[in-house]
Amino acid sequence: MIQEHAAPAGLALDYTPEVARATAAVAARVRAVIPPLEWPLHAPYVAAIADWKRRRNAVVLAHNYQTPEIFHGVADFTGDSLALAQFGARTEAAVIVLAGVHFMAETAKILSPGKTVLIPDPRAGCSLAASITAADIRLLRQRYPGVPVVSYVNTSAEVKAESDVCCTSANAVAVVESLGAPRVIFLPDEYLGRYVAGQTAVEVILWRGHCEVHERFTAAELREFRAGHPGIHVLAHPECPPEVLAEADFVGSTAAMIRHVGEARPRRVVMVTECSMSDNVAVEFPDVEFVRPCALCPHMKRITLPKILHALEAMEHRVEVDPAVAARAREALARMLAVGRRESGR
Repeated sequence: MIQEHAAPAGLALDYTPEVARATAAVAARVRAVIPPLEWPLHAPYVAAIADWKRRRNAVVLAHNYQTPEIFHGVADFTGDSLALAQFGARTEAAVIVLAGVHFMAETAKILSPGKTVLIPDPRAGCSLAASITAADIRLLRQRYPGVPVVSYVNTSAEVKAESDVCCTSANAVAVVESLGAPRVIFLPDEYLGRYVAGQTAVEVILWRGHCEVHERFTAAELREFRAGHPGIHVLAHPECPPEVLAEADFVGSTAAMIRHVGEARPRRVVMVTECSMSDNVAVEFPDVEFVRPCALCPHMKRITLPKILHALEAMEHRVEVDPAVAARAREALARMLAVGRRESGR
């Protein structure tokens, strides 16, 4: 549950010489993806947020799909949704500002029940998370008695609580196989589920949920990019349709894609995922050319620097999860993490 309050009022901050000096290092770092003429619009917020983080003993956790001024400008930790929640649990900060969508903020609260978790815009949702409810899972259990339920972390706290175990796109195959069951219910992403089914002998019962960003890509689009950019290296997220994955040179989670670019260092890359991720990774690898046939996530883009500043100033919008729901969801996450520990110990 998210406690809603009034939307932040319009904020106007000055770009002073002091602000320019305080943000000069960040400006230099993001110069390739944020034009110098645009930086004075962001810099006052970057400086003000840094000040308020100190006042509140707060950290900003930013998902890979956040814009560069957030990702590189104010985030204390960046990554995928589970990594953000895990970092939030480790930090000694009292306040977590989650620059992402609401299921991510819920997961952070589940793993950090004693900390204040804020989301800058409570309307930042997710089409994939919205495609499945706790009631849906209860009906699935009636239809498939005894079949374990594996839920992608891109789900609400209530859905996690109804699941046997959670998974990420990176560990989904290992989690499915860890159950030792001949078949599993995998939800909510149909395309990730199809990808998992192709990697295991376990029968996978699918739910027809989709990410509105990744489902937009087509195989024809990728073929056109290959024709126009000879030698391009195509990286795709497994939430994309199967025909898109078939056209890719590499398929992996957001973290795996970043790692692959660092290891392979292809001359020219296209990341078949949300637009801002390419911008953020391009900062890390200036020697790689990033071609961008990407799609914007309208929910991620609800998070802005002014809203992050307002969240810290007003201490809103607070994310709360019913303790009973949180306890059950935490168990599903713990089972997933236990699989990861077993895998790393082999």
